[in-house]
Amino acid sequence: MSLKDRLRKKLEREEKTYETEQLMKEKRSEEYEVLEEVFDKSTLMTIYDFMNDGVIKEIYGVVNSGKESRIYWGIGPNNEEIAIKIFLTVSAEFRKGRLPYIIGDPRFKNVRKNLRSLVFLWAQKEYKNLSLAYDAKVRVPRPIAIKNNVLIMEFIGRNGVSAPLLKEVELKNPERMYHLIILHVKRLYRGAGLVHGDLSEYNVMVWRGRPVLFDFSQAVPIEHPSSEQFLMRDLENINRFFSKIGVNVVDIGDLYRMVAGEHEAAVR
Repeated sequence: MSLKDRLRKKLEREEKTYETEQLMKEKRSEEYEVLEEVFDKSTLMTIYDFMNDGVIKEIYGVVNSGKESRIYWGIGPNNEEIAIKIFLTVSAEFRKGRLPYIIGDPRFKNVRKNLRSLVFLWAQKEYKNLSLAYDAKVRVPRPIAIKNNVLIMEFIGRNGVSAPLLKEVELKNPERMYHLIILHVKRLYRGAGLVHGDLSEYNVMVWRGRPVLFDFSQAVPIEHPSSEQFLMRDLENINRFFSKIGVNVVDIGDLYRMVAGEHEAAVR
C-alpha cells in the first residue's frame, strides 16, 4: 500500500471509535507507526493535500531530527529530490527563546500566542525568509511550498543523503570559503533585508565546493530592534570557526561594516 493510501486511511480512522482504532493498530506497518508518532491529524491532512496537489510524489525517511522539527526526504512531481520539513506542533521546547525573533518583526503583528498558531507562523516565517534570500541570490535551499506546519523545499544533497555541514568538512581552501560565506551574509543583509540570527558552522552546508546557508525560521528583517545584535553574533560565530582552522579573519568591526556598510568586498 502506498504512503498516500496509508495517510488517507489514517484520516478516516480518526473519525471512527476507539475500539475500531485499536483493532486497526494490529494491521499497521512498523514504518507507519513511526510516522504516527510524529504526525497529528492536522499534519497528516496537510501532507495528504500536498500529495493530492502533486507537490509531493513520495515521502521517505527522516534525514534530520530536532526538538522543533523533523526533515524527511521526498520526491517531487518531476522526480526531483525535495526536503519536507515538519514543525512539531506538540513540542514543549518551541516556546523557549523563539518569541524574541517574532516580536519586533513588523511582518508578524497581532500574533496569537497559542502553541499551534506560533508553530504555523514559524513555518510561514521560514518560507518567507527563504524566498527573500533566494531572490537575493543567497545560496539557500529553494523554497517550494508552505502550508500550516509543513514546508517543502529543495533537498541539498543526493539520493537522500544530506550535504555535509561546514563543521564536518575538511576544506581545501578555507579562506575562500570564509569569504564566500561573508558574501552571502552580505547579500542576505543588503539584498533580502534579513539577518540570519543563528548562523554558525552548524547551519551552513557545503555542497559542490560552495556554502549553502539553511535554517531560516529565526531570521529577522534589518528593521528588527535586535538585528544589529544578531548580525554581530553571526559574524563572531563565523570568525570563531574559521580562526580555529587557521584563517586570518577580518577584524569584527571591519567585518560588520563590510556587511552592513556601503562597499562590497570581491571574492576571487
